[in-house]
Amino acid sequence: MRSRADPKGRRVLVTGASGNVGAPLVEHLVQAGADVRVASREGTRAPEGTTAVRFDFEDPSTHAPALKGVEKLFLMRPPAIADVKRHIRPVVLAAREAGVRHIVFLSLLGVEKNPVVPHAKVERFILEAGVPHTFLRPSFFMQNLSTTHRDDIREHDDIFVPAGHGRTSFIDTRDIAAVGARTLLEDGHEGKAYDLTGSEALTYAEVATLFTEELGRPIRYPAPSALRFAARWYQRRQPLAFIAVMTGIYTVCRLGLAGTVTRDTEQLLGRAPLSMRQFIRDHLACWKK
Repeated sequence: MRSRADPKGRRVLVTGASGNVGAPLVEHLVQAGADVRVASREGTRAPEGTTAVRFDFEDPSTHAPALKGVEKLFLMRPPAIADVKRHIRPVVLAAREAGVRHIVFLSLLGVEKNPVVPHAKVERFILEAGVPHTFLRPSFFMQNLSTTHRDDIREHDDIFVPAGHGRTSFIDTRDIAAVGARTLLEDGHEGKAYDLTGSEALTYAEVATLFTEELGRPIRYPAPSALRFAARWYQRRQPLAFIAVMTGIYTVCRLGLAGTVTRDTEQLLGRAPLSMRQFIRDHLACWKK
């Protein structure tokens, strides 16, 4: 049984605090009474009950001031950052120098078998730095369908990802946030890596069927090749590095490496993970034409 340390006054710096994981994570931490520092480039945006801190992965001069007095760091790689050695390794080293006692890093399911993805390199940087850590290794976010791929579903009625016919154990980011809060607020999670998934593994064709049933209009899964996928995103003027990272991540699914279903989420939260159907119902408005 893990002990729940008193969170009051515990200073936690949260990167990616406005994102799909970070926003609900901040809510959990504030409710628990933690001293939450919200990192952003401007250092001006802060939800109620938190303190805004200027922090820029690409500006090393912001790292030490933001980390001063921080006990716990929730570290998330911004999707636009592909060169993690240049922009994230210095953050890890700065955290060590600042005396941060625990880094919780938002990694990726199957990362130990896929050394080419940036998350694998960040895990290695943290291990080499010797800072106590917890690696959260979630499967594919359900919220990718309501953010990154929202326009494809809303405007084109398709889910356009190069995942082949592989199965994916999707997880709702609200569950990841709840797990993240526990690992930051409780003792005993240091040195752990948690594989976080939902309770079922679905093909994207099955996901498209669920969307069809819930939205009331046909949603297709054309199973595009990696080349067609890259071409669509290139036409949208997205950076090549970003396209390469996305393609690499979906290759994990195509190769059958994303279908693992674990009980880590259920055991850590004491309840079943949120289902894909529930996620779609909760976000119906974002896919309406």
